[in-house]
Amino acid sequence: MANTILVGAQWGDEGKGKIIDVLTEEADIVVRTQGGNNAGHTVFIAGQKYVLHLVPSGILRPGKTCVIGNGVVVDPVGLVAEIDGLQKLGVKVDGNLFLSETAHLVLPYHRELDAQREALKGKNKIGTTKRGIGPAYGDKAARTGLRVIDLVNAERFEELLRQRLRENNEVLKAFGAKPLSFKKVHADYRAAGDRLRPFVTNTVVLLHEATRRGDDILFEGAQGTFLDIDHGTYPFVTSSNTTAGGACTGSGVPPHRMDRVVGVMKAYTTRVGEGPLPTENAEIADLLHGLGREFGATTGRPRRCGWFDAVATRHATMVNGIDAFAVTNLDGLDTLETIKVCVAYRHGRDKFDYVPSDAATLAECKPVYAEFPGWRTPTTGAQRWKDLPVKARQYLKAICELSGAPLRVASVGPGREQTIML
Repeated sequence: MANTILVGAQWGDEGKGKIIDVLTEEADIVVRTQGGNNAGHTVFIAGQKYVLHLVPSGILRPGKTCVIGNGVVVDPVGLVAEIDGLQKLGVKVDGNLFLSETAHLVLPYHRELDAQREALKGKNKIGTTKRGIGPAYGDKAARTGLRVIDLVNAERFEELLRQRLRENNEVLKAFGAKPLSFKKVHADYRAAGDRLRPFVTNTVVLLHEATRRGDDILFEGAQGTFLDIDHGTYPFVTSSNTTAGGACTGSGVPPHRMDRVVGVMKAYTTRVGEGPLPTENAEIADLLHGLGREFGATTGRPRRCGWFDAVATRHATMVNGIDAFAVTNLDGLDTLETIKVCVAYRHGRDKFDYVPSDAATLAECKPVYAEFPGWRTPTTGAQRWKDLPVKARQYLKAICELSGAPLRVASVGPGREQTIML
């Protein structure tokens, strides 16, 4: 398999958790490289649903090593709860999960600040999950953040936490919010630190040793290309680099050690939160929500839905260097007579075949559609490529060709077995 970066080619929620689980069969190590517990990767195995927020999806494959890299921001209390939940379901975690000592911490004041700032924006809100991810990355950039290596050093953590909590309580009071109790925060995080200490290591060294051994490494991205802090629909983005380059900076593995990039995209388009979504369509949203689909794994919010946007995915291929696509949720389109695909944007007299950098311009763009005939046949039982209806195969090939890379995986349901490899 070699070293593979997996990225979302849309606005997140593309089904990366399942595809990571499938690809992990051929990997030795799975590395999460950015984001925090604002991400939600859902995997179904033998009817059991697993929702992962910080722990890599590879943990569900026995014998695989999983790494939470330095680029991730970690809520220690949340991570302990996630580990406990996995262990209750019989998933082995001890000895095969490693946490970077240089990953930054998400603390309670980050969550409070996240909520206060979002409320202050009013109608200009971003749609944050309010998990404190943005403020934690902000502290990292401002060089005032606390890291895992501080958490497991009791004396240093107490001193740094006391200082940072004092400063942030003043900010919270300025917002009109209640200050946080040092005693409670310290007790909760010290307990989490003690629990996590056995998992903590220098993951950069661990990964370079694995590279020298010739291990195959799978880099698990969170969110999607258009939520990237640099390349997304700013300011309606997350606070990390969700594109392929983030796998290098978020793990310490250099670019020349990466062998391929796999992009995950749905057979249609979705987005959670605010910001432009050119192909948004109420009819397809009602259809998918009526099927019980497209509710956020982290927030539970209904996702905004639209037709497939090949302009966006083609742009994602350019930014990430995508070599192949995994297309998910094909079965969501099984009942449609006609399926639309956006092939360009119109903005006044201008026509775009790429995503404009200005979110306000993108919000005003009108999609130019091509139409494809639907197959109107259930696809959930398909086991092989030839089992799919001809029109479904034609549609898959067309959207991948329009997006600029070949199809390698087609998913027709949430189960591990509902996957067609090409």
